[in-house]
Amino acid sequence: MTGGMTGIMQAVLGEAALAVARMGGPERLALADEVFAHQPNLLASVMVLRRRGASDAQIEAAAHALLVAWQAMKASGLRWPLITEDTQDTCMQRLTARVRFVEGLSPKRLGQAVEHHTGDHREKYLLAFAFGHLRDRGLLEVKTQAEKYVVLAALNLVECIACTAPPTR
Repeated sequence: MTGGMTGIMQAVLGEAALAVARMGGPERLALADEVFAHQPNLLASVMVLRRRGASDAQIEAAAHALLVAWQAMKASGLRWPLITEDTQDTCMQRLTARVRFVEGLSPKRLGQAVEHHTGDHREKYLLAFAFGHLRDRGLLEVKTQAEKYVVLAALNLVECIACTAPPTR
């Protein structure tokens, strides 16, 4: 896959990540309101994490990934359709199937599988950002059920965005 087939380019994602990192609480809340107005199901997938036992810090990690993704989607110049619950369910089924596939693989095989998936991913920069963000917060080790839900929610955001990305020029 070439970089031109990615909806959210690396530079756009970098700028979005910086913009969100610089935001204070009121700005982040306003951005979350935008997400609610345009992609309510994505916001709901983060907000439901409280019911799954996630802590404030874990929910913040997923919310940060969502806000960066939304900022990048807006800055991409592309128009995403509404991501529906059906799309989220379909993407989650694919994601959990991939997770089951790699469970128990040797470290070498796991690395190959991850490299193959990320290299061919429609939104590889966003996927790399999400993995890095979760790793930096210690969530990829998945020590609890709540952490599992946070990781799946964040990665499913990426899958939904990739699945619905409009064609690039």
